Amino acid sequence: MALFRLFQTFTLSRVTSDVRLVQSCGISLENLAKVMNKPKPGTGKAYRRIVHYLDQYTVEPLKVTNLAGRDPDSGRLIAKGIGGGIKHKFHWIKWVRDGPLEGPPQIEKVIDVINDGCRTAKVALVAVGNELKYILATENMKAGDLIKSSRLIPRIPVRANEGDAYPLGALQVGTLVHCLEKYPGQPCHLIHSAGTYGTILRKFGDLVVVQLPSKQEFAFKRTCMATVGRVSNIHHNKTPIGSAQKNRELGNRPRSGLWQRKDGRHGRKIRRLPPMRVISTPPKPQPEAVHFTVNA
Repeated sequence: MALFRLFQTFTLSRVTSDVRLVQSCGISLENLAKVMNKPKPGTGKAYRRIVHYLDQYTVEPLKVTNLAGRDPDSGRLIAKGIGGGIKHKFHWIKWVRDGPLEGPPQIEKVIDVINDGCRTAKVALVAVGNELKYILATENMKAGDLIKSSRLIPRIPVRANEGDAYPLGALQVGTLVHCLEKYPGQPCHLIHSAGTYGTILRKFGDLVVVQLPSKQEFAFKRTCMATVGRVSNIHHNKTPIGSAQKNRELGNRPRSGLWQRKDGRHGRKIRRLPPMRVISTPPKPQPEAVHFTVNA
């Protein structure tokens, strides 16, 4: 009765007899592609955060927009393992360690060594002349240290200290390096993770062989710049997380709730037991029939 009263309040308008007369709303190809083509992870695009860089380099912390694994344009979930996390400021690293091509090296002073929540290694605030910049801190770097930078390749290899930046051709065989240039003149974008380092193995011609943290060996130009030493925070991969809340603060989405016992999703399915069966006495074996034949 209640349903009958409810349907009495509804009024039906006249339905168009011909469907071809109905006006269709247009959709652009751009919106259609945004809806249909979902981005895939692993394409070199990070879905963890967006850093709002300025037009000019600065040591002021930059603002960050956390994405939590979602595409910034469509808002669709792309990377399922990312979520949550503490808000951090981003410290802009100056990846180019430049120095004079001749003469004595440039001396820089370490002002402070701080933690950066957006990367695994610590960062160091360095002053040179009237300029302030951030670089990756080495294992034993502390405030007040003096580091050198030079692009000169002398005839005899230099005995560099930790934190100094020299070309590969100027360093001795067996030196530990990080922040390595892949091509001369480009930013140092190799060996950045906490506790990692590369090793100079040998030299031949204009090339220097360096073993990367993956144990692979690559030959680089002798003019490629590298920083001496090991990246700071060497116990990063040995530190236990300890709790689910700490893992959530690091920006990792928990897997709790995925395993469900009843419906068998990500686990075994519990089925109802079969009904009871009565085990009866086995039937007695029937005697075998004996056939006799009589020869007439």
